Amino acid sequence: MLKLDIFLSALANGLMTGAVYALVALGLTLVYGVLHIINFAHGATLTAAMFAVFVMHSVFKVDPYLAIFILTPLFFGLGYAVQRFVIGPASHGDDSNILLVTLGLSIIIENALLAGFRSDTRSIDVPYGFSVVEVGNLFLSTPKLVAFAASFLVALLLWLLLARTDTGKAIRAVAREKTGAALSGIDVDHIYAVTFGLGAACLAIAACLLMPTFLVNPRIGNAFVLVAFTIVVLGGMGSILGALVGGLIIGVVESLSGLYFGESLGQIGIFLIFILVLLFRPTGLFGAKA
Repeated sequence: MLKLDIFLSALANGLMTGAVYALVALGLTLVYGVLHIINFAHGATLTAAMFAVFVMHSVFKVDPYLAIFILTPLFFGLGYAVQRFVIGPASHGDDSNILLVTLGLSIIIENALLAGFRSDTRSIDVPYGFSVVEVGNLFLSTPKLVAFAASFLVALLLWLLLARTDTGKAIRAVAREKTGAALSGIDVDHIYAVTFGLGAACLAIAACLLMPTFLVNPRIGNAFVLVAFTIVVLGGMGSILGALVGGLIIGVVESLSGLYFGESLGQIGIFLIFILVLLFRPTGLFGAKA
């Protein structure tokens, strides 16, 4: 039997990691909720954001947490521009074309990163990278605690944006009925681009929170996007609350699976949940029936 302290430590670590997973999933579920498609470039965009954090720290000596205030608006602008001037025109209004365009963007981004950074795994060295906070008998990683709190703050701000602002109301209107939204005067193409921009901004914040404790290579985003997709399915496609709750559940499951089955088998529990959700509740925890 494992000691209670070890179990609680694994549980706390899973919750902290799951909060960042939820942040990655938020962008994916937001794009699905509005455009009703899966953004295949999501993982590659996260990788690009992580390399941006690496470059800012290595070249310009900018702390990852300070980089949030630079990279978040930058990636919002990039996401907006890519949707407005590349994905939108290239798709010609066909959802299947959007899938192909985002898949092509994923390949381009990944190969550009391979050309620029090779296949080497990189990391950054920050003074607080291995610092811990003592809570009772538990020792919690300081960067993961910061990431946990920041992820909840971002989720709250995103909810306030969607619920209390005119832009948020327009996003919800387009998500529900884009033709009716267009007839009421909403610029649907603009809202699509804003949604992609918000998804990219979430990834930029996630990258800044991940880099103090994670490694990065040109293919790292693929692993994160698989977990994020599982979270979106578990929480319910298009549900902000579902992404947050699903991320915490998946983080705990991954941590406890690694504890009981070994680190190399830690993701067995994640994909077992994925299969069970598809079998017994395909709409997810908070998803609405079609």
